[in-house]
Amino acid sequence: MSARTRNNVRVVGAADGPVVMLAHGFGCDQTLWRSVTDILAPNFSVVLFDHVGSGASDPSAWDAEKYAPLDAYARDIVDIVVELDLHDVTFVGHSVASMMGVLAVQAAPERFSKLVLLTPSPRYIDDGDYSGGFSREDIDELLESLDSNYLGWSAAMAPVIVNAPDRPELENMWTASYCRTDPACARVFARTTFLSDNRADLAAVALPTSIIDCRRDSIAPPQVGRFVHDHISGSVLTTLDVSGHCPHVTAPEQTAEAIADFVRSS
Repeated sequence: MSARTRNNVRVVGAADGPVVMLAHGFGCDQTLWRSVTDILAPNFSVVLFDHVGSGASDPSAWDAEKYAPLDAYARDIVDIVVELDLHDVTFVGHSVASMMGVLAVQAAPERFSKLVLLTPSPRYIDDGDYSGGFSREDIDELLESLDSNYLGWSAAMAPVIVNAPDRPELENMWTASYCRTDPACARVFARTTFLSDNRADLAAVALPTSIIDCRRDSIAPPQVGRFVHDHISGSVLTTLDVSGHCPHVTAPEQTAEAIADFVRSS
């Protein structure tokens, strides 16, 4: 199966522009990039895709054992850029996809030129002096809730993740995206996301890296963005004065501007 088919790959925008690859996080699909894509498309070649098990990816490609580790998603990312014969790619990963990007650029550094980590977290669970924002008990409860009531979990989490109470259509957009994911796939992906620990991988990042976080984010609080910044040499940290974990949905203009400025920077 081709990567283009497996991951529902679309390439839009300026064919001769710099290549920007947008990767969605847990509970999402490529449709949540629509506003950012509209802004970037006149000047950039934008690569969109769905992780296997999400959105309109090919259901036959799903294998629960294969996609239990985060590395499998990173391999898919590399497969896409190789199949499309892309070089000098700026990879933009939202949430857990930021760590997929960290792994992908290590696996194929010759294909990527820059890395943008949007509301990243290398580990969601607190560990000693490290504050990831959740206790292990918090995560166990979250996963148990997801297992017992998939749709109810999405409805309860949308206000926390999106955090735009005055714009319910944005919460509905996130919930609709989440509901397009098969529950069995989502349960595996949730464990891959919330139980992962990629702190040790940050020091190996050698590409120019931009970290974009939000001032008020309950999923990846500001101290997590600072941790990632401190552990990737030469990285740049931009904190958007917005709420929630999905600035590409709630503040697409600011998010797109931060991405474009970084891609154009020397």
